[in-house]
Amino acid sequence: MKLSVSGRALAAGAVAVATLLTGGSVAGAASAPGTTAAAAAPDIPVANVKAHLAQLQSIATANGGNRAHGRPGYQASVTYVKAKLDAAGFTTTVQQFTSSGRTGYNLIADWPGGDANQVVMSGSHLDSVTSGPGINDNGSGSAAVLETALAVARSGYQPTKHLRFAWWGAEELGLVGSRYYVNSLGSAGRAKISGYLNFDMIGSPNPGYFVYDDDPVIEKTFKDYFAGLGVSTEIETEGDGRSDHAPFKNAGVPVGGLFSGADYLKTSAQASKWGGTAGQAFDRCYHSSCDTTANINDTALNRNSDAIAYAVWQLSQ
Repeated sequence: MKLSVSGRALAAGAVAVATLLTGGSVAGAASAPGTTAAAAAPDIPVANVKAHLAQLQSIATANGGNRAHGRPGYQASVTYVKAKLDAAGFTTTVQQFTSSGRTGYNLIADWPGGDANQVVMSGSHLDSVTSGPGINDNGSGSAAVLETALAVARSGYQPTKHLRFAWWGAEELGLVGSRYYVNSLGSAGRAKISGYLNFDMIGSPNPGYFVYDDDPVIEKTFKDYFAGLGVSTEIETEGDGRSDHAPFKNAGVPVGGLFSGADYLKTSAQASKWGGTAGQAFDRCYHSSCDTTANINDTALNRNSDAIAYAVWQLSQ
């Protein structure tokens, strides 16, 4: 998650209009009548999500300790995620831009089939800050979205709506990659997105369970999932406007998402209902070198990963 405007470095440099893409149609025939009504989201194995986090940690360790925009660790992260998606049968697109004098990349993955005029899109930023490997911020969201996409492929899911997944570059410099993507769509392309789901920091070590309240349908979908677990949620306010849902929201696209907290302090009331430590930040390693694989709460990561899949299945049928 990027810093607030007062605390972050502003993105500089014009965005270059360059798109590197692999061929193939992303629109196909909808599934047969009656086949999606009973489709239920699979359980997302948290071990698989953690395996992706381990790979992102290894990438950071081998590349100066970070996966930041314009650095080798970020490009290696894109390569890792893209290879998994390509092998699973997704049509992947790499979108190139320039910010702060460095080249950045967005990775977009389309699951063939579904109504291309009704797109359910899920995304997360893949870049870290320069000061650390960014495993909670935002390897956690990136790994969970990746594993959800792979679960779509494993299950052979053919929803009524079209599924698209995204990993954004240069979020930490001011939502640069996601803003570039939204602008590149044009009004017609934006109108085809029936909902954008954003996942930024979902495994915080002293976690809260926060749900975006921007769109009532998406919000209710997530709240219903957590209610089924007996887990109370709160409206997300700490990161409002500070992550990649903001460009979509500003363009009129319905948005929603999940968040487990950054550098705000957990209150006594929150500790009473969620556990953890009152008076301590949700993530004491936010934007620091200690944001490693040791900086993840497995329970929060597991619950939020399953919630992502639940929402993707529910909203795409």
